[in-house]
Amino acid sequence: MKICFATNNTKKIEEVKAALGSDFEIVSLKEVGCNEELPETGDTLEHNAFQKARYVKENYGVDCFADDTGLEVEALAGAPGVYSGRYAGEPRSDERNIELLLKNMQGLENRKARFRTVIALILDGEEFQFEGIAKGEILEEKVGEGGFGYDPVFCPEGYEKTFAELSLDEKNQISHRGKAVRALIEFLSQRKF
Repeated sequence: MKICFATNNTKKIEEVKAALGSDFEIVSLKEVGCNEELPETGDTLEHNAFQKARYVKENYGVDCFADDTGLEVEALAGAPGVYSGRYAGEPRSDERNIELLLKNMQGLENRKARFRTVIALILDGEEFQFEGIAKGEILEEKVGEGGFGYDPVFCPEGYEKTFAELSLDEKNQISHRGKAVRALIEFLSQRKF
């Protein structure tokens, strides 16, 4: 089955392709002719995910799914949340986002956090939503070279390694995006085409 993943983030595409396996062919935005930045003006992850998916469906006529992910830190009242990608402002910078997060958490004992991914799917004229959550804590400094975003400072529950230290396969087994993608796969596998 061929389906468009409405993102320009090559690392996300890599993660999702690895999780989906060979039953599904992921088509990128570039492959459907979409080269513009997708709208992302909502104040919730759900709103942003559906906004992106609807944009692709309306403008390019292809069934697709889009995701939005946020890092929600307990001691920061859920921030950066929906603004995770632009936490330190424009242009987007993982490095500056991490620096600001660590600065804002200086001296805080409660390091609990969670990553939450919402996937919006538009298929055969219908809309569906899937979610995945990974709980953990924020370290005081970066550890590891892999992953992207806040991965070097996020240590998942039950692990002594950050997401940035785990292999792609290990990360996909426990990550927020991996869980949301598995829910999507299960749904697509049961769907009659």
